[in-house]
Amino acid sequence: MTDTADTAATPLTEEDVARYLQRTPEFFEHHAELLAEVRLHSPLSGRVVNLQERQAEMLREKLRIQEQRLTDFVRYGGENMLISDKLLRWSRQLFRVGRPVDLPAAIMDGLEHIFSVPQVAMKLWDVADVYESEPFALGASENVKSLADSLRQPYCGVNAAFDAAQWLAEPTQAASLALLALRDEGAEHAFGLLVLASPDSQRFQAGMGTDFLERIAAIASDALSRVRNDQ
Repeated sequence: MTDTADTAATPLTEEDVARYLQRTPEFFEHHAELLAEVRLHSPLSGRVVNLQERQAEMLREKLRIQEQRLTDFVRYGGENMLISDKLLRWSRQLFRVGRPVDLPAAIMDGLEHIFSVPQVAMKLWDVADVYESEPFALGASENVKSLADSLRQPYCGVNAAFDAAQWLAEPTQAASLALLALRDEGAEHAFGLLVLASPDSQRFQAGMGTDFLERIAAIASDALSRVRNDQ
């Protein structure tokens, strides 16, 4: 005798229906009259609409999202162009520095005035003997050097009582920081640390893009080779 539970039909689920329609795209060609009976709730208007109206709403929403993305691309493109122009101005300014000893001040001054960074500080180590007594070559602790060595990309975020923040003229006004290690390309160890600070806690925040900051660190590192090698 056959068990009733075995012979009972298994109820169809929504997933079963969806899979059937996916496997049978010609279903509505054979039953086109059903399309006119389909009624959907519109999240935009709150009304119950037919399938054609809902499809039109979905298309309009997709177009709106695409237009917004295009607007964002244009805006970001304009912002990136402005930053690129500032990077070029800053780089050209460094080329015009005659004496190597003046390079650290020129780097910091350009970042403050061209990029509008409220506070900038920098310390170097392993410089040429002739520059060992310069202010920029004094004051970097072993903790700071270890921190710089560990930074494979710029740190952006809150000022977590970093020793390097004390190099700033007003460390209490540094709500957010960007810490940029200075090193030769491909080198494991850093030879300096650049500190950018702002009283705005959102100016340098975790998760922000660091592409331009990495370029700043690379340009500054190359420029400072004159201080290290006394060329």
